[in-house]
Amino acid sequence: MLDKCDSDLVQIDFLEAQKAQHEHDLRNHFDILSLHKVDRLKHYGLHFAKYVGRLARGNLEEKPYSVTLTDAYLVCLSAANTLHQRLEHNSSLDQKEFLDFASSAGRFCDACEKVDHLEEFVQLARTSNQEVMEYLISASSCAGIDVNELAKNRRLELRDRHFYIR
Repeated sequence: MLDKCDSDLVQIDFLEAQKAQHEHDLRNHFDILSLHKVDRLKHYGLHFAKYVGRLARGNLEEKPYSVTLTDAYLVCLSAANTLHQRLEHNSSLDQKEFLDFASSAGRFCDACEKVDHLEEFVQLARTSNQEVMEYLISASSCAGIDVNELAKNRRLELRDRHFYIR
């Protein structure tokens, strides 16, 4: 196992990525943006759980690994925007394991569930969302995937589903 991954692929301006995702969401996912923020966070938590399942299935999953990483990256950006969170690079790109992702996604879902009990949830959601992003950057870097570039292409695919908006 690698101790460090190649950080050359990690040249992401998160502020620009979050702005691009916001513009995409406004045009293509207004149904989700129209939801109350709490409902949006729960929606994103369900997405994270779906991606944990995809990655857990490994080679049995029909969606390619790169698509799952990219979809999770896009949802992470949307969640950050909902949380008024500015994502950032952490100093270390130590290789993250699948269980790191599953744990962080689970804590994000825990934060969403805390809302129903009127418990503190915002900081937990922000922390776990940042951890999800760290996993995605580490995993994509270790796999030689430019997740930011794939995200641009994926947004175009998703935009094309709404032929009437263009």
